[in-house]
Amino acid sequence: MLNQSRLRTRWVAMLAVVALVATACGDGDDEDATDAGTQQDAPESDEPEDLGPLTVYSGRNEELVGEVFDDFTEETGIEVEVRYGDTAELASTILNEGDATPADVYFGQDAGALGALEAEERFAELPQDVLDLVDPNFRSPDGHWIGTTGRVRVIAYNTDALDEDEVPDSVLDLTDPEWEGRIGWAPTNGSFQSFVTALRLSEGEDAAREWLEGIIDNDPAEFENNTGVVEGLGRGEVEVGLVNHYYLARFTAEDPDFPVDNKYLPGDIGGLVNVAGIGIVEGTEHREAAEELVRFLLSEDIQTYFGQVTNELEFPLRDGVDAPELPSLEELDAPEVDLSRLEDLQGTLELLQEVGALS
Repeated sequence: MLNQSRLRTRWVAMLAVVALVATACGDGDDEDATDAGTQQDAPESDEPEDLGPLTVYSGRNEELVGEVFDDFTEETGIEVEVRYGDTAELASTILNEGDATPADVYFGQDAGALGALEAEERFAELPQDVLDLVDPNFRSPDGHWIGTTGRVRVIAYNTDALDEDEVPDSVLDLTDPEWEGRIGWAPTNGSFQSFVTALRLSEGEDAAREWLEGIIDNDPAEFENNTGVVEGLGRGEVEVGLVNHYYLARFTAEDPDFPVDNKYLPGDIGGLVNVAGIGIVEGTEHREAAEELVRFLLSEDIQTYFGQVTNELEFPLRDGVDAPELPSLEELDAPEVDLSRLEDLQGTLELLQEVGALS
């Protein structure tokens, strides 16, 4: 089991390590405005009394979510000032800034960073009606952050080399010697490291170490990021690769005959469903406007945008919104992992270094 007592004290200490790997970890996976105010005698309305402006620290890239923030402002009149950056680095910035942070909202692409901020009591509790929009598996058990979209770990495979039934049903089976020289991975990638953290949580430290050593014994091809893994699969350099589901869509959008497909792993830790999510920073002076932004990101229109319009094709988390090109979350039977506990990135980095997956 993870040593939970060390997590809070270690998160700030790991900032230098995170900074070193931040560029490799990201795939690109994701100021001042006038305060409109509200007159004291203004009549009640359905619009929030507090019209911002909101300062959002966003680990989701501008290309993906910039228009979403613009639409929010157009619909509500609430101005949004966005600071874009790496998810882990922005979370660390909020921790370092403390009560002086200008951030009203944190929008991250990984549950581990959300859990780290929650552990330091940097998030305000969200309203229950907002929490009820999303399955409890994809939000904080204590109600301090909520997932907006999901991404799933898969085994991607070269369809010229393999049929789907030849691909293992569990990521744990890739340590079998028959996969020697056939695997692609990106151990510096943040989503891979989140998976390893989940593996440590679900199977224990020893099992995670044994799995990593088994993969290394199979001489995997190392790529810079998930995009590189999928490119390598398409070129036939490897036959299977460990990635998130949505990278493939970027290639098939340009070439429908791209010779790679995803194998989902229902019920397997290799099929981890991680989330992008949002939290309201404790102490914000724009609480009502921040809640309005959270509701907007979970609205049916925006959930449909993420699940059906973007090339990312992420999994909508609001009940009742579908992504027709993806399996349902029910079909995926996501492994039971408390996503808030994916915060121990430092422990995972140490393990990856110990086994030789990272230098």
